Amino acid sequence: MTYARQTLVSLKDTPYYHVIARCVRRAWLWGFDEYAGRDYSHRKEWVLERLTQLSYVFAIDICAYAIMSNHYHLVVHVDAELASRWAPQEVVERWCRLFSKPAPVDRWEQGLCGEVEREVAEGIIELWRRRLCDVSWYMRSLNEHLARRANAEDQCTGRFWEGRFKSQALLDEAGLLTAMAYVDLNPIRAAIAETPEESEYTSIYERIKTLKRATEERLEVRQPEVAPPLRSFQSDDREELETSIPFSLRDYLELVDWTGKVVRSDKRGSIDPTSPSILQRLKLDADVWCGAMQPEGNVFGRAIGRIDSMHLHAQSVRQSWIRGVGAARRMFA
Repeated sequence: MTYARQTLVSLKDTPYYHVIARCVRRAWLWGFDEYAGRDYSHRKEWVLERLTQLSYVFAIDICAYAIMSNHYHLVVHVDAELASRWAPQEVVERWCRLFSKPAPVDRWEQGLCGEVEREVAEGIIELWRRRLCDVSWYMRSLNEHLARRANAEDQCTGRFWEGRFKSQALLDEAGLLTAMAYVDLNPIRAAIAETPEESEYTSIYERIKTLKRATEERLEVRQPEVAPPLRSFQSDDREELETSIPFSLRDYLELVDWTGKVVRSDKRGSIDPTSPSILQRLKLDADVWCGAMQPEGNVFGRAIGRIDSMHLHAQSVRQSWIRGVGAARRMFA
């Protein structure tokens, strides 16, 4: 069943979202195409370059990402409050990094417009402000750019994506943790990598590289490739709680490493005593968690969170039922 986008993205419920875009016909349009005998892997760098550019335009942070051969995942945080504090001139400057400037706004900047034209220009700027914290506009700016660039390289026209992006609302800490780990473990589930530190084109790969550079200052470390800035994890500084992911990087790395080993060996239930402490703190069932991290294990629909968060979200978007309630009951005690 298809849902209207406004029922999938509800900022009053949560600022966190898991979004997915897949190439048309699931073709390997940015991996190695054995039929054509061409390697399109360089296009993954295009995704990183565009995400980096968008990070300095939109009021949207990236918490996690994974770029696979025929699709990509993002976990994003929408900071609508930040966008509301931007001065009109900053909104114009950000928007025009990507799009052209209409005449009324150009005249407004130069102080040449009359009262009516000024009202028109200010209305346009406020529309831009809303779009700069809109997930749909963010994804449009990403996907259109990639499609045009790929089609130009292939000297063809037509669809590059199979449809609009899919999205899941991440309603609480448990939902956010589940989606981030699911995204970062994509290469391991696909048997492309064996460990998180080998999982190229993922956020956890970049976080581990950054951590190594910070702890091995005496070693000569290769400069990083283009990579988008990532939302930081929680630290001991209480002032950062509102601007960070609500758990520590150490806990997260421990959990992803442990889960990755479970996914590879498919040992469910036999390792509960050694499971990371963050599972106990958030009251996540280790067995169900491991099952959810397996290939095809994401049994949630358009939202992930605890059972009470799921019910509240369903009421908020005026739905009597929402897929994943049973999974939430099993996973999140």
